[in-house]
Amino acid sequence: MPADVEIVALDGIPEIASGDDLGTILGDAIERTAGLPPLREDDVLVVTQKIVSKAENAIVDLTTIEPRVEAVRFAERWDRDPRQIEVVLREARRVIRMERGVLITETPHGFICANGGVDASNVGPESGQVVTLLPRDPDASARAIREAIRSRFDVDVPVIVSDSFGRPWRWGIVDVAIGVSGLEPIEDLRGTPDADGRVMKSTIRASADEIASAAELALGKIGRRPAAVVRGAHPRLGEGSIADVLMPRKFDLFP
Repeated sequence: MPADVEIVALDGIPEIASGDDLGTILGDAIERTAGLPPLREDDVLVVTQKIVSKAENAIVDLTTIEPRVEAVRFAERWDRDPRQIEVVLREARRVIRMERGVLITETPHGFICANGGVDASNVGPESGQVVTLLPRDPDASARAIREAIRSRFDVDVPVIVSDSFGRPWRWGIVDVAIGVSGLEPIEDLRGTPDADGRVMKSTIRASADEIASAAELALGKIGRRPAAVVRGAHPRLGEGSIADVLMPRKFDLFP
């Protein structure tokens, strides 16, 4: 088990625009960040969803959106932007709840989250006129970044794409993994003994989520530092997928 975990936020990442070579930009930031030792294979590079979505043009211009009547009525009642409500509804595989100004939906990826991951914050100079969507294939996004970093530094560093999600029955958001490459996102400890020798029957560590949340402590929400290197977390390496963390609907206790 790791004794120490170190998190270094990358410096000098510019405002990202559609079509930017994110792998090159992150590589430049790794080289210029003061105090960051050379990369090692027990590092993990955590990259926030927002810059991935911008680079991949997962962006919607709200001036092009004509909201449906349902979206307008909901927005008027709860002081929301009807155009953003419309985008959320279009992106949803299914709507879980639409009450009290809150939309909980299932995304095409299978994530259950507020507003389907549609976000109007930290979108850059066009703030107020555009929203970002989740990357269409966050695992592929992580894989492309990992390959670019490996090619440049000759070190195979796992990559996590992170985003902020809420939790049931708790205030506040935390960063979780929405895409991975080079690591297993969960560590199944069922069948192994705990510190007292008792065999664990239900313990599954969400290790990629833990690393993403740890990285967010260094990144913050308004610091314009959208990526960090986490050293010492020692994730289980492998070709995992974010689909591995998604619980099948048959286990849903609150249908």
